[in-house]
Amino acid sequence: MNSILTAAIQSLVGLCVIFPFGVAAQTPVHTVPGVIIDWVPASTQQYIGSPSLAFLPDGTFVASHDLFGPGSSKDKTVVFSSSDQGQTWTKISEITGQWWSSLFFHQGSLYLMGTSRENGYAAIRRSADGGKTWTNPTDEKTGLLFGDGRYHTAPVPVVVHHGRIWRAMEDTMGTGNWGDYFHAFMMSAPADADLLDAGNWTASNRLGKDPSYLEGKFGGWLEGNAVATPDGKIVNILRVDHPEYPEKAAIIEISEDGKQAAFDPTTGFIQFPGGAKKFTIRPDAQTSRYITLVNYVPEQYRSTPPPGTRNTLALASSADLKSWKVHSIILQHPDTEKHAFQYVDWLFLGDDLAVVSRTAYDDGVGGAHNYHDANYMTFHKIKNFRSLLDQTIE
Repeated sequence: MNSILTAAIQSLVGLCVIFPFGVAAQTPVHTVPGVIIDWVPASTQQYIGSPSLAFLPDGTFVASHDLFGPGSSKDKTVVFSSSDQGQTWTKISEITGQWWSSLFFHQGSLYLMGTSRENGYAAIRRSADGGKTWTNPTDEKTGLLFGDGRYHTAPVPVVVHHGRIWRAMEDTMGTGNWGDYFHAFMMSAPADADLLDAGNWTASNRLGKDPSYLEGKFGGWLEGNAVATPDGKIVNILRVDHPEYPEKAAIIEISEDGKQAAFDPTTGFIQFPGGAKKFTIRPDAQTSRYITLVNYVPEQYRSTPPPGTRNTLALASSADLKSWKVHSIILQHPDTEKHAFQYVDWLFLGDDLAVVSRTAYDDGVGGAHNYHDANYMTFHKIKNFRSLLDQTIE
């Protein structure tokens, strides 16, 4: 790893590897940066997806991921906890019927919100014991939010703003290929409501793909971020599938009551480094900037399309959500085919950032299947991240 990585990351030692599904007899050689939360060898044909992170009031860290691939059931999420700020991790639960989900702590309880399976129903679960046990979304009163069709999401931010709790989602009830069938919308509920009761949630109208956008090169949008703008509005900032550089994101405007979503293609597309991959945006009150970790593509790797280039993780920020600067490379591997630090979720931890990553890396038993099909979930701390905001790469 380069000197920037060394300066930016506290790579913790203390590995706690959970060997799933009878693979403990294999002998891995772990050289992956950070702390291993979980490792699933590619030979299982199960791959780690949807890393998410939450903090509990007692200082416990909770992390989750799902399992995808031909060897998976495409409906399983695994939950881990750490009582030493991420130095070691223990598996505490395994949930069938939950996928593509965000962990978040709200009003005394831990929640997991996403879908019931790949392109399943929209669902939310609650835990009163830090993630060891969970409610079961069997109907509209117990967490089954939409049981009418196919839905898609990722571990995207859950935001409390102006008395409501907000989260972006998509349905996949359109026609065509991947990207064609995503319809983006925003969900919200009163912040003090029973979040398991579907009747408390409001959904905006759903916006689908217009093939004329971006001169006919718009592949679709997905994995949106609920973000409060500097002037107090809620927007949905989405990953944009686009085959060229510079990469793009899309900003959909949401009405104050959460019922209306509107997009203007003349102003709604912005240049966004790493915008062709999933990202998380959160506001930093101390600097009055919005922070994100992105799969930025340095110039030397731009011979490959942006959606499939995930070997670099970089810190970026913006003062207005429209103009973004890349400040520092946090993690990088020179190989783009079987190495990636992707789908990262992160939270502020004082002067640091606590990060979980879906990581494709060497493991001594064949490594990752490819960059996309990750074999690790890893934990990292970016120390004194605000000191990196003074420099600019791009």
